[in-house]
Amino acid sequence: MSYALGLDFGSDSVRALLVDTQTGAELATNVVYYPRWSEGRYCDPVKSQFRQHPLDYIESLTQVVNGLWELAPAGAANKVCGISFDTTGSTPIAVDEQGIALALKPEFAENPNAMFVLWKDHCAIKEAQEITAAANANTVNYLKYEGGIYSSEWFWAKALYVLRQDSQVRDAAYAWVEHCDWMTALLTDTTHPEKFIAGRCAAGHKVMWHESWGGYPPNDFFVGIDPLLDGLRDRLPAETKTADTVCGNLTAEWAEKLGLSTEVIVTFGAFDCHAGAIGANVKPGVLTKVMGTSTCDITIASYEDIGDRCIKGICGQVDGSVMPGMIGLEAGQSAFGDLYAWFKNVLCWPLKHVATDAILDADTKAKLVEEIEDQILRQLGDAASQLPINANDIVALDWVNGRRTPDADQSVAMAISGLNMGSQAPQIFKGLVEATAFGAKAIIDRFVEEGVAINEVVTIGGISKKSDFVMQTCADVWNCPIDVLESEQSCALGAAIYAATAAGVYPDVDSAQKVMASKVVKTYQPNAVNAEKYQELYRRYKALGQFVDAGVA
Repeated sequence: MSYALGLDFGSDSVRALLVDTQTGAELATNVVYYPRWSEGRYCDPVKSQFRQHPLDYIESLTQVVNGLWELAPAGAANKVCGISFDTTGSTPIAVDEQGIALALKPEFAENPNAMFVLWKDHCAIKEAQEITAAANANTVNYLKYEGGIYSSEWFWAKALYVLRQDSQVRDAAYAWVEHCDWMTALLTDTTHPEKFIAGRCAAGHKVMWHESWGGYPPNDFFVGIDPLLDGLRDRLPAETKTADTVCGNLTAEWAEKLGLSTEVIVTFGAFDCHAGAIGANVKPGVLTKVMGTSTCDITIASYEDIGDRCIKGICGQVDGSVMPGMIGLEAGQSAFGDLYAWFKNVLCWPLKHVATDAILDADTKAKLVEEIEDQILRQLGDAASQLPINANDIVALDWVNGRRTPDADQSVAMAISGLNMGSQAPQIFKGLVEATAFGAKAIIDRFVEEGVAINEVVTIGGISKKSDFVMQTCADVWNCPIDVLESEQSCALGAAIYAATAAGVYPDVDSAQKVMASKVVKTYQPNAVNAEKYQELYRRYKALGQFVDAGVA
């Protein structure tokens, strides 16, 4: 009997999941929220600055694992064979010559530029545009395996932005490391640049790694963008490893902190959506959609199916980034649940800020606001689900946090059309939900246009379990069945599958999936009548997008 431990570091919290490798049973799960992030520290939403302190990750890791043992069967810690991490990304941090994250040093402890630059930090739009322009002007387009457009959400743009903005970080930074790779290195004492090896997932999708050019684009390419990048490419490891590969064993220090043995192996890391696809039993022709604050869409294809084609406008095609021996393809939306949360915050603003002290005491007011916030999206969904679908309905874009795919551009903004005096909150909410569904359809269409088969969709993440209205709207807009998985922690489950494979419990990921992957708990079938009606609204969505994006209707 052996157990695998999957650790899923999301935007707000870390989730730990303990899985029986022989049966696939999920034995215990635990969640801990990042304390500094929860207080809103180091962030400035107006500037699109979102930073996380490495201590948030370190402290929450020890808390979530030790709390897990209180929920797990007695003696469970003694049966753990392996650990694997998945995290958000691209979420890089600057490290010094010893591989120490700068924010862990006293002189940088309160400097946001020395912290992890979270995936949704969009400060580096200008830098991303410069990288894209340089690649397009180069004899070899080094973005051809990353969709052809570099994003402000990604590694090189973020590093360059910080180096330009902060001379102290610039002087101290020796290299930059992705969150998923840093966690693995931290627990195996391989953070020093001489020991450090990167995971294939982050390197291939965000750091422009590709085997055909011996790792990363040449130094001259980066110097041509900005001399501040001189030499950074050479300080990154040219070798990368897939997430089913052992990075090392837990150090004695971390084994003691986590209540585990030094015999426990730690795999190389991956991004959350890629691990989630493994937990969802991803296969060619199946799009796995991780639906949360944003979305990440993952599918895989064989070498023969991809051939020498480069898929335009996505977030990369990487050998082994999801399933070893297959090409992993990534896309996604910069906002999904965040769009609904934005609308909720707009509606709730008067409740929080209009003076009611003469009517309600502070405690009563706070409780009332909390109760309304908890109910508002559900009740909006119930009301919106009763509305008819008409060709002249409200149409909105889902670009409230920029556009990830197709064709990354974080400078674009959301728009809404068709408002009139009869437009009430349910009608607007219906338009916003349809906007997120249309944005997802645009991704599916792009894959199909580029020759990547998408025959069915599997969804994981909180939204897929919370709202029948959202899921049915998606099924109708996409005009295909949508499977919802049983596991509440599919990303952590995928990480556990990687860990079980690396520990030798299974010969490969496919074999581990057959036992450990999540089962389908519900399927949404498209309504043919609604699917037909949505074709006109989708046409209007694309026209609105063209107007906002390029200034033409």
